[in-house]
Amino acid sequence: MSDIKEIGCEEALRRLFEYLDRELDGARHAEMEQHLHTCRACYSRAEFERHLKGKLGAVGKEPAPPEFELRIKNLLRRF
Repeated sequence: MSDIKEIGCEEALRRLFEYLDRELDGARHAEMEQHLHTCRACYSRAEFERHLKGKLGAVGKEPAPPEFELRIKNLLRRF
């Protein structure tokens, strides 16, 4: 018998970003792992979010071109 509580998709999606950020405690992490292992829809969503997070993390590593920076500053002045 497992001590891991079964969670539904709604709860899994509520916890998804904490899971991806490794902010869940041991029991909640294990519940997410079990759910993602058995639910293809939530697994797909988690993989999409993990991939997107990786891509977004890489975006800020390159400096913006000077013309882009100038365009943003001009837009900010208007507001």
